[in-house]
Amino acid sequence: MEALFIGQSYIDVTFVADVLPTGDEKTVARDYAVSFGGCAKLGLVPDLITSVADDWLGRMFLDMAAKYRIPVHHRKVAESSLSFVMPRGVQRAIVRCRDDEYLHPFPPLNLQGCRALHVDGHQSDAAIHYAKTCRGAGILTSLDGGGLRDNTHELLTFIDVAVVAERLCEQMKLNPGEMLAYLKSRGCHIGGVTLGEHGLLWYDETGRERLLPALDIPVERIVDTNGAGDIFHGAYVFDALKHPDAGWEEHFIFARAAATHAIQHLGNEASLPTLLEIRQADRAAPPSIKLVSP
Repeated sequence: MEALFIGQSYIDVTFVADVLPTGDEKTVARDYAVSFGGCAKLGLVPDLITSVADDWLGRMFLDMAAKYRIPVHHRKVAESSLSFVMPRGVQRAIVRCRDDEYLHPFPPLNLQGCRALHVDGHQSDAAIHYAKTCRGAGILTSLDGGGLRDNTHELLTFIDVAVVAERLCEQMKLNPGEMLAYLKSRGCHIGGVTLGEHGLLWYDETGRERLLPALDIPVERIVDTNGAGDIFHGAYVFDALKHPDAGWEEHFIFARAAATHAIQHLGNEASLPTLLEIRQADRAAPPSIKLVSP
């Protein structure tokens, strides 16, 4: 095991339509994709603790994971989780159908050889247990703070790298600068707030704060922003393991290019970049000069 990711598995149905019907209306999508996310094309194949149901969607998820040779450690639920995603420009509307009533405790794993843990707060008991264990063993711990969960405050005490979304700032009534101060107070060595088209506001090991601007992509080339955040997180974890002597600015620059590739494709699977595609995305788009006040 090189890395362990803990989260909630979704099958995403992503569709492009001019209108969303209501009442007794019908419409035909212009395009669609069915997939799940990850960063397996980069060469790092993490172990995954995630929800799995014994239904046809669960079997579909396991088939997709097997395609990328991802070891899945099941945590059984009654029904598989599903997302319906309607992207439009830099925004996307999502309907989640989620079963997080776990029927069994999280599985105990042998962490020998593990070099990184990435969590998003789902499966709070498993996230806390493995974050605490990994932090104590000197294994890199990373958090995707997409939203406020009941374990967020406690979990952060065991996190080395916390990159959170603006949504978490809104939920906690903090501006991005105040969020960085909060992450520092919880003991996170590296912290950041993703700001969409404005880039990433973050601090390094010394506490120095800076803005990494987004790559400037023409709006007409943006197809689907859903899943770009997951790819950003997966990419910086990959780069941190592949280049442990590099700084976090380099890891985030790599992740920025991966996310830039992702938003130009429909559906999570098509969005997964190869190393060549990440290099191409970084060369093709100059950094945006937009600034944001912390």
